[in-house]
Amino acid sequence: MPEPANNGLLPLAEIDKLIHEPARLMILATLHVVKTADFLFVERQTGLTRGNLSSHMSKLEDAGYIEITKEFVDKIPRTLLQITDDGRAALLEYTNNMKQVLDGLD
Repeated sequence: MPEPANNGLLPLAEIDKLIHEPARLMILATLHVVKTADFLFVERQTGLTRGNLSSHMSKLEDAGYIEITKEFVDKIPRTLLQITDDGRAALLEYTNNMKQVLDGLD
């Protein structure tokens, strides 16, 4: 029986589909390089609409990849986002899997 044509694609089966969605990947990548970011900063960095960003934030929070904190500054609500240790680990695993796949294409 012949072997599969490209075993380098096997890491694709391990890709975290939650992170693989481009909007969520942009959110995690943004939060990876800053300690904490407010909603407006992430909105500007990603180019997502408020509703779209909010929806993706909820999914990442439900997975334990980000932490969302709401506070008031001079009676103005502010939403802060921070990547969790689990989120950092998941993003690292995702990037390692993608590197393996891409390196295998050479």
